Amino acid sequence: MTTLTVEQSWARIEAWLARHAPVSHGLLRPPALPEEIAAAELRLGVTFPSDLRESLLRHDGVRLEEGTTTLGYYGPLSRVADIVRSAELLREIGEDIAEDEADLEEDERDELAFWPHERLLISLGIAWQTSDGLFLVTRPGPHHGRVGRYFDEIGASFTDWPGLRHLLADFATALENGTAFNGRTPIAFEGRLIWDHDITTLPDPLSPLGLAAEAAEPLVRPAAEPLRPVVPQPGGAYAVISFGDPAAPPPPEQPDVVFVEGVTPEELLDRLGSVPSTARPRSREQARLSAAAPWAAYRPMVRAGTCGDGWSYATQEGGDAQFGRPEVMRRLSRGTRALVLARQGDQVCLTLIEDGTERTEAAHRVDSSHEDYVTGPGGREWQRGGVDTRPGSTAAYTRLQAGLESEYGITWDPRRDGDDPLLSALLLPVLADVPATRHPVTSVRDFDLGALVERTPPRRLRSAMAAQLARLASETGIDTYPEIARALELIRRDEPVDLPADGPLDLRMRSLSAEVRAACGLLDDAARCQSDPAPVTEADRSAWARRDSAAGALREFLLLPLPAAAETVLSRRLSARWRDDLAADLAAG
Repeated sequence: MTTLTVEQSWARIEAWLARHAPVSHGLLRPPALPEEIAAAELRLGVTFPSDLRESLLRHDGVRLEEGTTTLGYYGPLSRVADIVRSAELLREIGEDIAEDEADLEEDERDELAFWPHERLLISLGIAWQTSDGLFLVTRPGPHHGRVGRYFDEIGASFTDWPGLRHLLADFATALENGTAFNGRTPIAFEGRLIWDHDITTLPDPLSPLGLAAEAAEPLVRPAAEPLRPVVPQPGGAYAVISFGDPAAPPPPEQPDVVFVEGVTPEELLDRLGSVPSTARPRSREQARLSAAAPWAAYRPMVRAGTCGDGWSYATQEGGDAQFGRPEVMRRLSRGTRALVLARQGDQVCLTLIEDGTERTEAAHRVDSSHEDYVTGPGGREWQRGGVDTRPGSTAAYTRLQAGLESEYGITWDPRRDGDDPLLSALLLPVLADVPATRHPVTSVRDFDLGALVERTPPRRLRSAMAAQLARLASETGIDTYPEIARALELIRRDEPVDLPADGPLDLRMRSLSAEVRAACGLLDDAARCQSDPAPVTEADRSAWARRDSAAGALREFLLLPLPAAAETVLSRRLSARWRDDLAADLAAG
């Protein structure tokens, strides 16, 4: 296949811009003068690759104004003056490490050195400045003219383009066909070239919760018989090896714990969001084993019991921490009061919440520092092993726990909490609070949403955004769930939609969030342990994340003012053609 010349690719690019994005076409700069290029080569001490020279003689970069032509994430093409300024700046930054790179072989310099003298930055990156962008190699050799990507936080790497002519040819093709270029799709909108993500197909993901439902919960093995002591035999040689002091007490069990007044352990688990089918008595050892198994699917495991006159308590074994989350504590303290005793690094906290409101006057915060370091000769610090790293926190936890009985009538001893089976269950964690909007709605994905809100009657705007929400639900597949399909139908008919806690719609949204957490956990564990591949793929994780995100947009549509909800819905549409859809929806409304 014959590669197009720089001139041919630029002709295609100009034709598409002139027809579809005249504003961007008008911001292409005129050709650079040959003497400007020669002066730049002389100043930098390099010879520009022929592709770069031909491109600059067609257009000396672009004017840096709104709507200018960019190469997606790679930003706008640089002028000759930009190339000189960027090269000199990056050379200066790289001076400090030049000596460390002096031993690199010639063929290693282009790949490993920070900024070789022969490298030129030819675009200004997504931020339109020298911090990132595309570069070309000018040094003769195997990489001459090759296109790379530079980013100041991660360094440089090569792209698949052997030269600028190949990049421009792919750019022209992306414009003409509306196909992806470096992961984004070119869109002509209001006379400008803009870039957007475009996902046309989303796989039906494998369910981690479904896999968990097919797995069996592991059971703690019965305690083995104690080992018989070794009896020396005549003529035998034996050595007794001791690992630690067998008489030493085990480290104190000091878990995070929540206490709730006036509720039973069963109700406490319900308020935490327990999965009824997983509820049964478990010892702490059993709860920990179960929480770490595939059966749990990374959902939190909690155990609940009674601890005094009218108080119940719960501790967590595995899963993301739940106690202390404001949305969880509101549920736990509804119509009553709840206390949380927690260790947070070098701090021990005791927090009181009454009917959803934290009582700051009753709070306790105790700080302590690391104490597992000792100072040796010469002031050198050594870290000791096998010691309590924060004995101050350990002691503070014990003091606060002991004071619960005298102040609140709570009788709870963590040392007696492990062996006895307590009612326990996995949680389907409650959803995080929808954040209140803190800024006026302005733009979303290069679209002036603020102006649309101002000029559109509220009823028509709501109808259009309801249609956009339905399109998002269809793109992600969440409209196949009956609870969500019914909510969308009620929204379409402009009828109220209830979203009660623990109702069918709330449980569906929480399940989607749990699917994402489980998929991430499976992939992370497989990568960390370098074991067999995870049962789910990255595509599965991404699909669940998009479903969860779409359900979040539905939740915001029900709970937030329309402009704020509209911003979320539009930002999460998968199709890059959503602007055309929105125009049609507004016209239909």
